Amino acid sequence: MGSLTVPHIVPTPAEDANALKKAFHGWGTDEKTLIRILGHRNANQRRNIRHTYFQLYNESLIDRLSSELSGDFGKAIILWAYDPCERDAKLAREALENSKKSVEHLKIIVEMSCASSPDHLVGVRQAYTCLFHCSLEEDIASNVSPSSLAKLLVAVVSSYRYDRDEVDSGIANLEASKLHEAIKTKQLDDDHVNWILSTRNFYQLRETFACYKTTYGNLIAQDILSCGNGKFESVLKVIICCLDSPEKHFAEVIRDSIVGFGTDEDSLSRAIVSRAEIDLMKVREEYQNLYKTSLDDAVVGDTSGDYEDFLMTLLGARN
Repeated sequence: MGSLTVPHIVPTPAEDANALKKAFHGWGTDEKTLIRILGHRNANQRRNIRHTYFQLYNESLIDRLSSELSGDFGKAIILWAYDPCERDAKLAREALENSKKSVEHLKIIVEMSCASSPDHLVGVRQAYTCLFHCSLEEDIASNVSPSSLAKLLVAVVSSYRYDRDEVDSGIANLEASKLHEAIKTKQLDDDHVNWILSTRNFYQLRETFACYKTTYGNLIAQDILSCGNGKFESVLKVIICCLDSPEKHFAEVIRDSIVGFGTDEDSLSRAIVSRAEIDLMKVREEYQNLYKTSLDDAVVGDTSGDYEDFLMTLLGARN
C-alpha cells in the first residue's frame, strides 16, 4: 500500500501547470507550492501536468525545476517529477556509468528488476532504449564485472515473471534443494540459480525460500554469505531480499542511509520516491518492526527544510 495522498478534488492539469509557473516567478522559487502540488499527484497526474506545462509554456517542467532548484530537495522532487519508468532508466544509467559500480550502485538495478512489477520492468527497458539508444542488458553486460555478476543481473533484468500468486510446493522443495546444492558447493553462478531467480513468480520464489529455511534451518540469504562476502555474494543477497520482502529491503535501505556518520540522501530519496505509490506504508511498518522506532521520526531527525517537508509529504505525514 502506497503512502501518497491525493486530494478528492484534483485541479486540472492546466490549473496545476499555471500554479507551478507562478511558483517560479519572482525573486525566489515558491518551494511550498511545488511540494503542495507535485507531492500530492500520482504518476498519471504528474505526466499530464508535464505535458500540459510544455504545451502552455513551450518549456520542459523538469528542465525548469532543474534550473530553479538545487541540493537534496531539488534532486528528490525532480526524481519524483519523472515518469517512474524513465526515472528508473536514468538511475540505472547513472549506476552503470559510475566508475566504482559498487554493491550500492548495483542495488538500483536489482530493485527495479526484483522489487517491481513485470510491466514496470518492461517499461524501464523500453525507456532505457529510447533515452540511451542501446539496451539495458547490453550496458550491464559491457559495464559490470565479474562476468558472472553481469550474467546474473542480465538474467533478472531480462525477466518477465508470471504475475499471479500460483504456487507449486513440489517445485518449491525441488528448487530449494538446487539452491542449497549451489551454496554447499559454492557454485553460486550456476545456471540453475540464475534460471530460478529470473523466471519464477514472486510467490513461487517466496515459497521456495520458506522451504529452504524449513529444510536447512537457515535463511537462504544467511547461507549465501557463508560462501564469501564479495560483490557477487552481496548482490545475490540483495536479489533474494528484494524478491522475498521488498518492504524489508527498503526499510534497510532507509536505515542504512541515516545511521552512522552523515546521511546518504540519494539512497533515502530513492527509497521514498520509488515506493511512495507502491508499498511505503508496508515499508513504514517493517521499519517499526525491525528497528523499534518510527520511520517518520527517523526521517525528521536526519533531514530539514524543504527536503524534509517533501519527503514527509510523500510519506503521507503532511498535507
